[in-house]
Amino acid sequence: MTERSAKHSTFVIERNYKHSPARVFAAWAGQAAKAGWFPKADEFDFRVGGREINRGGPPGGPVYTFDACYQEIVPDKRIVYSYTLDMEDKRISVSVTTVELESVDGGTRLIYTEQGVFLDGLDTPEQREHGTRLFLDQLGEALDGE
Repeated sequence: MTERSAKHSTFVIERNYKHSPARVFAAWAGQAAKAGWFPKADEFDFRVGGREINRGGPPGGPVYTFDACYQEIVPDKRIVYSYTLDMEDKRISVSVTTVELESVDGGTRLIYTEQGVFLDGLDTPEQREHGTRLFLDQLGEALDGE
């Protein structure tokens, strides 16, 4: 039997982008725009109570399922969603994420806060933060490439 455990953690990542809050918000709010920096969604309903679901993983590796529900959306200011992450048929984490957008000289400061519980040693806060940093870097590259 696998030992059961729950590790709670919060991490915050800040990024500055040389684009307006409206433009950064649009990169989260539109399915095609978001697919330019985050795995393409199988389901994408960007509204309070709507869901975003995507599945994927490394070639030959396990399939991961991201299943999010949008809890609050304030255009150009804030997005709050809760999500689960499964690896095949195992739940590996449950999180609440807040994305805040602040107008600053020359663009937008994005503040990403994730509060999560990481289950049974199948994922760690450090791995999640590392992956999130990569996605936020990809967001910047997608914004700059437009």
